Amino acid sequence: MLTTPRLLIRQVSIEDAGFILELLNEPEFIKYIGDKEIRNLNDAINYIKTGPQKMLKEHGFALHVVVLKESEQAIGFCGFLKRPVLPYPDLGFAFLQKYCGKGYGFEAAQAVLNYEIEHHNLDKVMAMTAIENPASQALLTKLGFKFEQQKFIAGYDGEISIACYS
Repeated sequence: MLTTPRLLIRQVSIEDAGFILELLNEPEFIKYIGDKEIRNLNDAINYIKTGPQKMLKEHGFALHVVVLKESEQAIGFCGFLKRPVLPYPDLGFAFLQKYCGKGYGFEAAQAVLNYEIEHHNLDKVMAMTAIENPASQALLTKLGFKFEQQKFIAGYDGEISIACYS
């Protein structure tokens, strides 16, 4: 578990299914990340098992749940993924819309970056975001990522354009 002044960052568990269901069905998540087709708690549990938990076992890193220390409310997730379309681990993050714009994304991502780079000896990491997502692009720039290229990848609704950062 990682801690920051306002946040706890911990592994995703089956008990997070309700939160995952809510987050993955937010309009902003679907617009910028994609529709994961998580429609009920069973779908969310399956997503947890075949997504973050599987990635952690296979690669030693994964998305983690971001929780407010004060209230123990889950507000988002942040961590690394190994995507077939990228040669290096990819920093990913998503937050419930009502918690965006409050600095939680930067706080969580900075902690995750520092920890993962140090503990997994990562010499290079990447991040990608939808071209149409200026908030995520600004966060990546603030974290020190540099724009590398625009790339087209197969998405849930056809081909999507992403900005790759390293």
